[in-house]
Amino acid sequence: MKITVNGRSHDVDAPAEMPLLWVLRDELQITGVKYGCGIAQCGACTVHVDGEAVRSCQLAIGDLEGDVTTIEGLGTPDALHFIQEAWIEHQVAQCGYCQSGQMMQAASLLSENPAPSDEDIDDAMSGNLCRCGTYPRIRAAVKSAAAKLEL
Repeated sequence: MKITVNGRSHDVDAPAEMPLLWVLRDELQITGVKYGCGIAQCGACTVHVDGEAVRSCQLAIGDLEGDVTTIEGLGTPDALHFIQEAWIEHQVAQCGYCQSGQMMQAASLLSENPAPSDEDIDDAMSGNLCRCGTYPRIRAAVKSAAAKLEL
């Protein structure tokens, strides 16, 4: 089957029931997306499908309809995405394992709601777990990124 990831078309020879997560990591060597729980409860595997945040561990490749964007496709080689800039500005990451999923969820939130309240941020980000507990910095980074949208 043919899939588009980060703007590039790929021919994938994988069983239709294989989760998108494993296609990305094992077949296409796109490793920014992480395996966390395998049951869509932690958010480490979050990617965008046509701009919407989805858990790639639970989306079978055969059910994929749309273009996929991973953390590698969020910015460009020459310029970071404003979410990535905000993450750096607020030094969000500690271990960093969950952060690609966190940033993808935040980017999806801001595409739908460019001026989220603290409650909006907490609600949208609640499905993304951070074992290091950087939630206050995540919220601050999302607010900072939202402020850049207003410029």
